[in-house]
Amino acid sequence: MRRRLMLAMVGLVAVVLVIAGAGSLVLTRNAARNQAQEQLVSEANALTSSKGETRSLEALRVVQRTLKLEDAEIVRIDRFGNIVTPLPSDATALDIDVAAVQSGQTVSGRTGSLVYAVAPVTLTQTERERLPLRLGGTFAILLTRDVGDLGPSWGYFIIAGGAALLVAALVAWQMSRRMARPLVEAMEVTGRIASGELASRVPVRRSDYPEFTSLAGSINDMAQSLEDSRARERHLLLAVSHDLRTPLTSIRGFAEAIADGAIEDDGQAADVIIAEARRLERLVGDLLDLTKLEARQMSISMRATDAAEVVTTTAEGFLPAAAKSGLQIVLRVPSEGGGVPDGVATPPRLPVAADPDRLAQLLANLLENALTFARTTVTVGMTDDRVSGACVITVDDDGPGIADGDLARVFERFYRADRGPNRRMGSGLGLAIVAELAAAMDGSVRAESPINYDGGSRFVVTLGHWRGAVPEVVRA
Repeated sequence: MRRRLMLAMVGLVAVVLVIAGAGSLVLTRNAARNQAQEQLVSEANALTSSKGETRSLEALRVVQRTLKLEDAEIVRIDRFGNIVTPLPSDATALDIDVAAVQSGQTVSGRTGSLVYAVAPVTLTQTERERLPLRLGGTFAILLTRDVGDLGPSWGYFIIAGGAALLVAALVAWQMSRRMARPLVEAMEVTGRIASGELASRVPVRRSDYPEFTSLAGSINDMAQSLEDSRARERHLLLAVSHDLRTPLTSIRGFAEAIADGAIEDDGQAADVIIAEARRLERLVGDLLDLTKLEARQMSISMRATDAAEVVTTTAEGFLPAAAKSGLQIVLRVPSEGGGVPDGVATPPRLPVAADPDRLAQLLANLLENALTFARTTVTVGMTDDRVSGACVITVDDDGPGIADGDLARVFERFYRADRGPNRRMGSGLGLAIVAELAAAMDGSVRAESPINYDGGSRFVVTLGHWRGAVPEVVRA
């Protein structure tokens, strides 16, 4: 790759040099010829001009002898327009506009590398009469100059071009090395990541180009994300294995005891087996729900939902379980008149944008978590803020509370905080499902603790109001 980049850069410089150099040489040659042509015309006019018709043949001979030193010739054109004087080898009679010279004009031109100018000479009347008949016609001065080709210039161009190519090769080598190195490193690291070495990272240097630094950072972020995902996957397998092993061990033990006839009360054993089977069923269901939520495959039907009705119905469903555990559920929902009644009251219409079934599942998980850690009371509250357009649902318990170090992690999968001795620990999936459901319904959830002098914890769910008659939105 480095070699290809270097060759491409040097080739580009070479092509540019050839085009620019050849064009410059051609333009310079044309400019030199035009300048020489203008100079010859000016010199020819200067040699043939006079204040009066004072030219004589003898004077022309003197001029001719003088002009021999200046690449000049005196040519004669006869009455028929033929040039009777021999011309330089590179010039021909066809190159000269004889008619214009006979009419008294100075003409110029170029043929090959030869530039010429022809200026007519005006003779006096007396001199014309003295000339022999054979010397009649028109006399003119022919100035020539060979501007040559670009031979030496080509040599200079080759030397300068070679030096420029050498410099370009050095620069191209350095640039190709600087550009290819991070790409090669990125390719090697991505290959190692693909083979399973997720700890591999692309080196990031300040001297690299910003684009390569950004590429290296993106690859490193991807590798870190994959490494974290693998760690979570291992943790998930360990946690699931642990959570599945306990009820399976109980079920197997009681089943073997029943088969061996070691248990007198088969009904009690059956109740334990049923309870553990339900625990397994709940764990598997939570795993499936969490997987669907994270993969965005769970159906979320967003519509105008009466939050007060869902909160009340869900809380009432947990009253028997709370009473069996010796706990009390207190529901505080704003009444129609704005009061705050104690106990279960007739809920007002508080429309929020949510899926009622998923909202009920969210609240059920929060209530189950609160009943697990509460000492005596679980309080479910609800406030409606018309200004901010949000409905806030709170679930409080008077348990030992949550440590500061655990608050930020209570919504992680399989994370179970230590909230006191003799506490029945769940699977660690309920609050993770709560967080995913809240996000899926464009809401949020957070944990607060302590909420009083004796501890306690509070979970706050915020949902947006339903705005207008918008068609139902189903999200998968």
